[in-house]
Amino acid sequence: MMNTNLLLFALLSAASAFHLPSEGDEFHFKSWMAQHNRVYSMKEYYERLQIFTENKKRIDKHNEGNHTFTMGLNQFSDMTFSEFRKSFLWSEPQNCSATKGNYFSSNGPHPDSIDWRKKGNYVTDVKNQGSCGSCWTFSTTGCLESVTAISTGKLVPLSEQQLVDCAQDFNNHGCNGGLPSQAFEYIMYNKGLMTEENYPYTAFEATCAYKPELAAAFVKEVMNITAYDEMGMVDAVATRNPVSLAFEVTSDFMLYSQGVYTSTECHKTTDKVNHAVLAVGYGQDSGTPYWIVKNSWGSGWGIGGYFLIERGKNMCGLAACSSFPVV
Repeated sequence: MMNTNLLLFALLSAASAFHLPSEGDEFHFKSWMAQHNRVYSMKEYYERLQIFTENKKRIDKHNEGNHTFTMGLNQFSDMTFSEFRKSFLWSEPQNCSATKGNYFSSNGPHPDSIDWRKKGNYVTDVKNQGSCGSCWTFSTTGCLESVTAISTGKLVPLSEQQLVDCAQDFNNHGCNGGLPSQAFEYIMYNKGLMTEENYPYTAFEATCAYKPELAAAFVKEVMNITAYDEMGMVDAVATRNPVSLAFEVTSDFMLYSQGVYTSTECHKTTDKVNHAVLAVGYGQDSGTPYWIVKNSWGSGWGIGGYFLIERGKNMCGLAACSSFPVV
C-alpha cells in the first residue's frame, strides 16, 4: 500500500509540474493541425499538444503585456525552440571577421523611410528554406536578385541550391550555415550563379551541378559594411540597394507575428548570429525606428514573410556582418 501511495504522489507531482492541456487547448490544437496539414501518431499527438499549449500560453502572456511586437501561432507552434534551432538556424558557428569594411558611406542626407518593394520590380517573392539551415543562401540570392534588377531592370529568381551544393570552399556549410559575404565571394570567383529554374531548390545538400553556360547573375565586387556600423547599413539601403545581414534568433522570435521586434534575450556580438536575412528598407513607427526585413520561412510567417526589427541599437547583432554585391 505504501508503494502505491508513493507512486500516486509521484504521478500527481509530475502532473502539477506542467500545464495539462484543457479541452479548449485541444480544440485550438486540432484547428491549428487542420490549418497546417499536420498528422501525428497517437504518442506524438500528445507530445505536440503539450508543446503547442505551452507556446500558446507564452503567446497569450506576451500579447497581454506592453510590447512593440505581437506573437502569434504559426507553422512552428508545435516545436520547442531547441527543435526549431536544429532545423532552421545555423548549427555551425559563423566567423563574421570578413566584415572589416570596404564600404564608405555617403554620409547622407538619407530619406526618413525607404522600401525597395515599392520603388519598382526589385524584390522577388518570399521563399521558404524548409528544414535546412540554408538561410544564408536565401539572403545571398535575395540581395543579388535585387542588385541585378536595379542594374538591369530584370528581376530573375536565382539558385539557392547552387550555393548549398557548391560554395563549401568559401567557408560555407550547406544546410549547416554560411555567410552571404562568403557566398558573394564564391559567385565572384566562380564567375556566375544559375537561376532558380535551372538549378531548383531541394532543401538538402547534394553534388555540385553548376553549369557555367547557364550562369545568369554575376558579382564584380563584394562590399562589406564595417562591423556594427548600422548607419553604414542605412546609407547603403538608402542610396544603393537592399543589404544582406545576419542576426541572432532567440525563442521569442520564433513566434513573431507583427510589429517592431525588439528583444532582451539576444546578444549583439558577431559570435552569436545564427540567421541571415535581407534588409529591403527602413522606417519608423510611433517613434521607434525599424528595418524592413525579408525572411525565408515562407509567406505564411510574420508579415507576409517579412518582419520589422528595431533600428539603431544593433538589435540582436544585426549590424555584425552586413554586405552586398556590386554587379
